[in-house]
Amino acid sequence: MHPISYPPLSQAVPDAAMTGDRHPLDDIKRTLRQRALAARRVAHATLAATAGERIAAAFLTGFTGEIGPVVAGYWPMGDEADVRPLLEQLAGRGIVTALPVVVARHAPLQFRRWTPGDALEAGRHGTFHPYASAEVLEPDLLLAPLLAFDARGGRLGYGGGYYDRTLEALRAGRGRRITAIGIGYTAQAVDAVPRDGHDQPLDWIVTEDGARACRQ
Repeated sequence: MHPISYPPLSQAVPDAAMTGDRHPLDDIKRTLRQRALAARRVAHATLAATAGERIAAAFLTGFTGEIGPVVAGYWPMGDEADVRPLLEQLAGRGIVTALPVVVARHAPLQFRRWTPGDALEAGRHGTFHPYASAEVLEPDLLLAPLLAFDARGGRLGYGGGYYDRTLEALRAGRGRRITAIGIGYTAQAVDAVPRDGHDQPLDWIVTEDGARACRQ
């Protein structure tokens, strides 16, 4: 992937767990979120018309891991990168697709079966998800939205911890590996996302410019 011309989110965000930084990690993340939101807004305004199709193409041509049989995506909110074109292509290839549901504030996400074109209902935090009658599934591959990412698989979300709890539960409760892929714009890259022991790493990053495995 090659960087595009957007203001950098961070020249170097310290890893508080490693450096013993005196500032609380939450304050560091809060500052980074503000900058990440601004950078994503600029990227989305410029690229939104084509980014979804480019992300789909980048995944389908660049991802070398196992895809199915169940892939969970998300319904984009605001200026999140649009993963729906990719979900449509995967469904057209016979992959079972699902969307997340926030079932409780401090609980992992639930995933309900969704085929492109199915009706959705409004959920918490401005989300949309399949109706309760939809089949509950456990994904093999998880596509996750983000605010910022780094090359080591660090992911900065909104602070609710939903995806971290979800990945922790999925990784601990199954005999085979789940693949976590962050979906975003190239402009959302930073040198280092600050992490603590609860943050779950991504395995891959896919943006409009390509797909790459993370350095764990």
